[in-house]
Amino acid sequence: MPASTRHHRALAVFVHCLGILAALPALPAAAPEAAAAPRPAATPPRPAVTAPPAAATTSRPALPATATTTPATPPRPATTGAAPATVAAPVAVAVAPTPPSAPPAVAPPSRAPASVPPPPVTVAVAPESSPAPRYRIRVSNQGNAPVDTTVRQELPPGSSATSISAGGWATRTGGSAAEVTWRLKLPARSTTTLGTALTATAPGQPITAPACAFTSDGSRPYDCATATWQAAAPPAAEVTEAPAWRRIPVLLAGLAVLLLLTAGLAWIWHRRRGRRRVVAAALASGGGPATGGTDGRGTVYPRPATPTPSARRRTPPVWLLVGTAVAVLAGVVGAVGWTATQRVAAIDTQKQPTSGAWMGTGVSGPVGVPLRESAFEFTVYRVSCATAGSAGGTTGGRRCQATVGVRNVTGEQQPWHGKLQRAYLPGGRFVSTDEPATRVANLGRDVFADPVAAGSRVVLPLVFTVDGRDQPRQLELRSGVFSAGVRVDMP
Repeated sequence: MPASTRHHRALAVFVHCLGILAALPALPAAAPEAAAAPRPAATPPRPAVTAPPAAATTSRPALPATATTTPATPPRPATTGAAPATVAAPVAVAVAPTPPSAPPAVAPPSRAPASVPPPPVTVAVAPESSPAPRYRIRVSNQGNAPVDTTVRQELPPGSSATSISAGGWATRTGGSAAEVTWRLKLPARSTTTLGTALTATAPGQPITAPACAFTSDGSRPYDCATATWQAAAPPAAEVTEAPAWRRIPVLLAGLAVLLLLTAGLAWIWHRRRGRRRVVAAALASGGGPATGGTDGRGTVYPRPATPTPSARRRTPPVWLLVGTAVAVLAGVVGAVGWTATQRVAAIDTQKQPTSGAWMGTGVSGPVGVPLRESAFEFTVYRVSCATAGSAGGTTGGRRCQATVGVRNVTGEQQPWHGKLQRAYLPGGRFVSTDEPATRVANLGRDVFADPVAAGSRVVLPLVFTVDGRDQPRQLELRSGVFSAGVRVDMP
């Protein structure tokens, strides 16, 4: 082999090694640029690679070309016109590398609460000041188009409607007490006022009657509101306190003071009577001057001849002391017993204490009453269960839909979970929220996926699938695992 050929090949190998070393650090940084750049950008190095005589005679012109090409072009610089085709293929392969993956240390973005648009229909309920329970229901259409809606007002157990505004009727549904229903067509930017009058369940007892506006088919709520009617307060003269002489502590204290005064007066009277007897006895035993009496002239000697015995000091009788002590003891015991009875009667037995592991105190109440726990204020407006074999029933049980209002009373967003919302059946059994059915009732939206924004309020349906014909006795709603939660008694 000629020496010039060996030198040229050795120099070519050395130059290619330098090219590989120069290209390796630049590959990761140049890969995205090469992937983003068009393919013609790789053509400028071709003239330097395809110069046949220059590559064969001297190796210096090949240095720039070798430095810019990829390592896949080894011993080809000495070839002739077929070289450009062989160089283009490796360049095309290097132009489209796989993009680098994201670093694993990057934290996923925090989930923000979904913005819920305001409902097109709003509801406001207000009680009237009347002897019998009466309510005004204002239904407003905030949109620019007419809306067909169904308004329902729940009636408490034992109550019935005595007067309904035009267009409404009273019905009774499964799993709920009686209700009043209206079907309205609200014009754009309009407000309609409805009215009902109910029978009182008990004299002076407050009555809560919530109302909701639903879609035209009555399945999805727009908005809900609640109000509690209170009986008129009695006049001030009827609630005044009893006079002092009719209060038990005052009577006991007066009796004790009277007994003490009587005992004191009796003791003073007995003492004075004893002194009078002593003086009378001394005067009755008087004699002459020799005996310390009086002489013929009627004078009395200052010192009697015979000393008189000193009178013994009298003490109160035993019966008087014992009677006074018994009276005082009876008064003290009576006052203490009356005070303890009043304090025990003032204790609220409805409050349920919770263990230290829970956050807040458990609260119970009826349908339509807002109940607050550690983070949320829950209000159950309506609960309706489908009958067996109807469209709302399934092969595994019946579906009960509860219309629930959730208000975040904290200053930050709060998540909540479907498995923590339960419907209790007779016997202590319970079922959690049927999340697929709840998603269908909310038009495909997962209401538990996004947290509730701070200070916001949402009204949504929750679906529970129960087995058998038993109605839920109680709903348990809570914001977190360690929250005491609230319990809503079903009518």
